[in-house]
Amino acid sequence: MVIIDSYPLAVFMCVITMLCWGSWANMQKLASKEWRFQLFYWDYAIGVLLLTVVLALTMGSMGAGGRSFFDDLGQAQGRFILSALIGGAVFNVANILLVAAIDIAGLAVAFPVGIGIALVWGVITTYLTRPAGNPVLLFVGVGFVAAAILINAAAYRRLPSSGQRTTGKGLAISVAAGVLMGFFYRFVAASIVEIGRIADPAEAGKLTPYTALVFFALGLFLSNFVLNTAVMLRPFVGDPVPPLDYFRRGNPRLHLIGIVGGVIWSIGMSFSILAGDSAGYAISYGLGQGATMVAALWGVFIWREFRAAPQGTNGLLALMFACFVGGLGLIVYANAGAQ
Repeated sequence: MVIIDSYPLAVFMCVITMLCWGSWANMQKLASKEWRFQLFYWDYAIGVLLLTVVLALTMGSMGAGGRSFFDDLGQAQGRFILSALIGGAVFNVANILLVAAIDIAGLAVAFPVGIGIALVWGVITTYLTRPAGNPVLLFVGVGFVAAAILINAAAYRRLPSSGQRTTGKGLAISVAAGVLMGFFYRFVAASIVEIGRIADPAEAGKLTPYTALVFFALGLFLSNFVLNTAVMLRPFVGDPVPPLDYFRRGNPRLHLIGIVGGVIWSIGMSFSILAGDSAGYAISYGLGQGATMVAALWGVFIWREFRAAPQGTNGLLALMFACFVGGLGLIVYANAGAQ
């Protein structure tokens, strides 16, 4: 299998993760006028699974290092497979809850609360599972990124009201989404063998990153039949979505948009996991969650969400991006001295 053993390359892959995680939702936005999110989400889940299988059969099966995908399947232990599957299901719950919270409470509350909690909690839990790097620099960097997320929320609140409702229900769902989003990565990381110890008997039964990604995506896809179906039939807001609408209202263009959205997100997840052994999983996850700021860039410069904002908002946006860049620099430097 192809092994990422260069720290600069690993950091570059984490940056790609950030770009992918911050950009995939643009595909949903393209389809949103014709296609309810629940319907888009089926194709998204298919796209996530397809990309991981392709990687496992190509990069995961070539090269002299490690184990090939099918050899890895043959030695995999059930508890590690289950850990990766649980990671996919937990992520799916969190992602669906986050979208529901945005519908109820508005982006200004739900997204900063949900992703902010996910960033802080996710780095902490992942670092405790697979510690790597300077913890002081790592968590100070996380603090800067968290501050950038809060400033982002303050900037959103300055926009003229468009009927968004902040309710206790929406806030509670945001918190639940953030906590779950922060937990999913550790389940996947716990299932993966350390590449340098792949022949160590203590690591027997663990999965290579490529195999773990396939089971993560499978957990996401299979849980969708319960979770997404439930949200279609009993949505938090709006009318129920008949499941047969996926076939009645879908067309090749809409299905392709959803699959491409899933592939984009899955590239980010795959790069994050593949880079984690070299960069450290806490650092890899922390950089990836900078996707919040990437989404803000799309909103500011492409979708022009702040064109109606009052004077002074540009200063907040500049401060937000400064905190973001500073935080990312600290997260990268936190592990540089250990390489």
